[in-house]
Amino acid sequence: MTRGVVGSFPAGLWSNRSDPVPLGFVFGSRSKNEKTPAASAPVDSQTPRDPQAPKGRPTPKRSVAQSQRRSVANTPMTRKEAAKRQRDARRADMAKQRAALASGDERYLPARDKGPVRKFARDFVDSRFCIAEYFLPMAVVILVLSMLRNAQLQNIALLLWLAVILMIVVDSVFTGFRLKKQLRERFPDEPKRGAVAYALMRTLQMRRLRLPKPQVKRGERP
Repeated sequence: MTRGVVGSFPAGLWSNRSDPVPLGFVFGSRSKNEKTPAASAPVDSQTPRDPQAPKGRPTPKRSVAQSQRRSVANTPMTRKEAAKRQRDARRADMAKQRAALASGDERYLPARDKGPVRKFARDFVDSRFCIAEYFLPMAVVILVLSMLRNAQLQNIALLLWLAVILMIVVDSVFTGFRLKKQLRERFPDEPKRGAVAYALMRTLQMRRLRLPKPQVKRGERP
């Protein structure tokens, strides 16, 4: 007969059980291995995403995406690269201007040569015979004569110099007066400031050296 203390459990009560109750179950704690499947399930990054699943943001249009890619591609990474792109852009602009000066293309002409008023002024000068365009060749001849050790030739050179200056002044005044009258008649509402001076400066250049290149022949009305 087993002896025991009054009020206590029999001594062999717990020894007859093969699976004792764990203390964690009594106090309501859980093991780390008994966590929820959602928290412990590994995430497979290689699994392809369902194309119908929402992305959390709207899909950009093709034009917007292309513009974004172009802006990213065109963004200079360094100051040196930005300076190189600016130099290349200036060279391309200068090449277009040179081609326009030769062909008369209004799109790429310099600002001083653009506009219908300036074009008419150029055509007006190019269609006429101007004494001022032979100023440089005559000046060279007069300079050579004045350097000779001959008093008579030096006097002739001086008279030629005065005659050339007088003819150029008279011809320039007459050309400017006619051009101003033509501009008032043809372009009453266009700004004409500086157009006459622009044309007179063109008369001082030889025809084959003028830029933009002449687009009319001599004697042809613009």
